[in-house]
Amino acid sequence: MLKNYFKIAIAVLKRRKVFTFISLFGISFTLTILMVGTAFLDKVTSADYPDYKRDRSLYVGSMELQNSKEGWLNRSDVSLYFFDHYVSRLKNVEKMGISSYPKASNAYINNKKIVINYKYTNADYWRVLEYRFLEGKPYAEQQIVNAERVAVISETTKKAYFGNMPGVVGQYISADEVNYRVIGVVSNVAKTMRNFAGDMFLPYTVSKENYTKPDLMGPYSAVLLARSKADVPKMKLEFDQMMKKVPIGNKEFDRLYCNADYFFASITRRIAGDGKDSGITKAVSILVAFVILFLLLPTINLVNINITRIMERSSEIGVRKAFGASSRTLVCQFIVENMILTFLGGVLGLLFSALIIYFFNSWNLIDSVRLSLNFSVLLYSFLACVFFGLISGVYPAWRMSRLNVVKALKAQ
Repeated sequence: MLKNYFKIAIAVLKRRKVFTFISLFGISFTLTILMVGTAFLDKVTSADYPDYKRDRSLYVGSMELQNSKEGWLNRSDVSLYFFDHYVSRLKNVEKMGISSYPKASNAYINNKKIVINYKYTNADYWRVLEYRFLEGKPYAEQQIVNAERVAVISETTKKAYFGNMPGVVGQYISADEVNYRVIGVVSNVAKTMRNFAGDMFLPYTVSKENYTKPDLMGPYSAVLLARSKADVPKMKLEFDQMMKKVPIGNKEFDRLYCNADYFFASITRRIAGDGKDSGITKAVSILVAFVILFLLLPTINLVNINITRIMERSSEIGVRKAFGASSRTLVCQFIVENMILTFLGGVLGLLFSALIIYFFNSWNLIDSVRLSLNFSVLLYSFLACVFFGLISGVYPAWRMSRLNVVKALKAQ
């Protein structure tokens, strides 16, 4: 039976090539956009270099002070004092990787301007994150205590600053008119890994800012690492209980918020703020609504085209009904035909997506970002095909099954 449905579907597709082209184009174009977008989203949200321990980690990225009476707030990154004075005492935190937001410094090599984004870190930063060292090694705790002017640089910075020099460990690099001795070179980090990308990494003790000042707000964020995946909820609960005891220290504010979030929640909180709601529900709702609306447009187009196709086959429907074909049989046939059309469009969409991702990676459109069509992307694409096929086929098939036999034969 399915073999006959397939033959009929191919014959129908060949009959009206313009309609077939419009249908396949709409399906393949929509699925291409969705698959490339899903691949990019998967790249952003999945554990990736150098943040491989995401299942054991919580992320602290901002501090928010609120004045609930007047309805205003002050929001910033977090101070090193807060991490050292409060968070470091939590029993469930095995290690804490601290880093500052990047600052830009200009360097001029052979009359060419180079922008170096540098950030400050602690020693455990290199133990929590797993950077690939191409040369040398990270700075140790004692070097931080001694405030040594040492630096770890990225592969791109090495090539831009030192050219084709094979080894640069021991060489000096300048930022903000200060010379730092290079002790390590790491592989580039994709820009999508916003908190971990940088051109140069320095010990926080060489910073010109007063990192010992007892403020809650500052330029830092941190990754809290638990001993095991099972300890992460305990670490989060302990952090939340600690925050209830942290003094605000400013009479202008009456509420203090700082959260240790799972990775996805740490992303949505940038939009939602540091209140009790992390914004996950809102972000997922917006994303689902966008996908549904994006799929709805080609689906409506397919419904109209399918109705036109079906009305052209009214005589065939009338003959089949006259010879005893049930409405259920006819509905199944037309849904299967539409599913075949949809999956053909899906195959084209997959091919177009593979080409776009290939050229995206080849041209390095976003530095160090490499997209891929993994299992998750293919699964979502398959579900999108099913959605297309069912939604755009059910209503036209139902309309077809309601045709009167006599009227259908007369229409011919």
